Formats: sequence, structure tokens, C-alpha cells
Amino acid sequence: MPKLFQLVVLLLFGMVSAQQKKIETVYFEFDKYTLEKDQLQIALDYIKKIDTSKIESVQIYGYCDDRGNHDYNYKLSEKRVSTVRNLLLSQGFNKNKILIIEGRGRVLIKPDTIEDLDKIRSQNRRVDMMLVPKNSFGNGIYNSLQDHHDVGDRIYFETILFPLGSSQLTPASRKELDKIAAILTKNNRLEFEIRGHVCCTPSHFHDAIDKATKERKLSVNRAKAVFRYLMSKKINSLRMSYKGCGNKFPLGQGDAMDRRVEFLITKN
Repeated sequence: MPKLFQLVVLLLFGMVSAQQKKIETVYFEFDKYTLEKDQLQIALDYIKKIDTSKIESVQIYGYCDDRGNHDYNYKLSEKRVSTVRNLLLSQGFNKNKILIIEGRGRVLIKPDTIEDLDKIRSQNRRVDMMLVPKNSFGNGIYNSLQDHHDVGDRIYFETILFPLGSSQLTPASRKELDKIAAILTKNNRLEFEIRGHVCCTPSHFHDAIDKATKERKLSVNRAKAVFRYLMSKKINSLRMSYKGCGNKFPLGQGDAMDRRVEFLITKN
């Protein structure tokens, strides 16, 4: 197996095993976003085996091979993800458990370094479905808001992640926060602290620099960005507080997951 592909596989499955995720992959023909009969059956068989009472969420990620331009392949990967999402829904899957739907575009490779180029490209034209078992993050740690929380529960959201050096919310983060705001509106007794985090900072610095403000309080600004966005969605500010945690609490799941916010439940 080529070294580059080995690295990608190791990184992917390292992340999966860290959170005890179960994964199934379906593959697409070149430039297509509909599933061939055999791949459709694989997806259907997988969906039928899912016990939704035992899972926290399902995450769907779509990819393309390296041919074609970035924008076209990004849209194609999104269409592939939509195909799988719609298949899940057609089989009666609870849409509220589909928490991440993300087209990731091309998987870039160096063709002149690959031994079996056609095979690698076919493996990159795919959609991964990942199942996260309930409470697989440890006692009192979740990746989505539950119907009931105890004081002290922590929730981190895998789509509320920030670009390096930035406290600006991404479109995916805003979309997730819209869902969170709707849940908080229904459960209006819940109170929480929003905690911001950073990655990639030397240990002798307690926080990172926000590129926009040039201040060394990036984790604070990330928490504040979420606080303000929820306020704009009519969530009472008295239910929320925010603080920056700097680089004190890395998850050990890669730099991207450390550029996050968490909710700490303070009143239920």
C-alpha cells in the first residue's frame, strides 16, 4: 500500500477508534453521485443493522478523487452525501441523529507516486458513514444536547470548530448553532457555560493570538462568538456565560478538534 494512502487510512481510523465510532463506506463511479446496485445494497444492509436507541449520532462525509477542479468536486461530494442522507431518511432513520453532513471535495494525491492509481482513485470516490455510540466520550461527556442533562455534563460539538487563528464562526458552525438554539428554546431551564479552546500554542502561553484583533485571547473570543450568536437567536443571555480555556484541555484527536467550544451544564 502506498505510504501516502497508508497515512490517510491510519489518521482516519485513529480518529474513529478514539471515539469508538463504527464506520461503513460506499463507493461511487467516476463523476457520479448515485449509487450502483451493489453499493446501494451495502448501504441498505448497513442501515438495517443500526440500532438507533444505542447511538448518539451518525456523521456522513463525502469525497471525490483528485481529478477536476476544486469547486466542481466539492459540489459533487456534497451531492454524494445527500444521496446517502436521503437513503437513511427513506429507511425511516431519525433525522435528528444525523448531526454532520459534510462534502469534503477532492482527496489530493501525487499520481506519480502511486502504484495502482485507478484503485486509489476509486477508493477516494466514497461516502463514509460513522456511528457514534451513546455516551462513548466518557461519563457526562456528549457531542450533542440530550433530552436531559445533569449539572456538570460537558457537550462538545464536532461541527463548531474554528479556522486556525480565527474566532469567526464557519457556515457549518452557524448551521449547528441554529439547531442548538431551537433545542435551548424548548428546554428553557437549561443554563450553561460556553468554553473556548485553542490548539497549536506553546505551553508557556496560556492562550493564542486572534488574527483579527491581534490579542492573545483567542479562546475567549471563540466562546464569545458562540455566546453572541445564540443571543442573536433569542437565547436569554442570563442563561449563558463564557470563558476561554486556552490550550489547557487538548482532546488528543488532532488540532482541528482542539479549535472548539464546549458547553458545561450549570443548571438543569
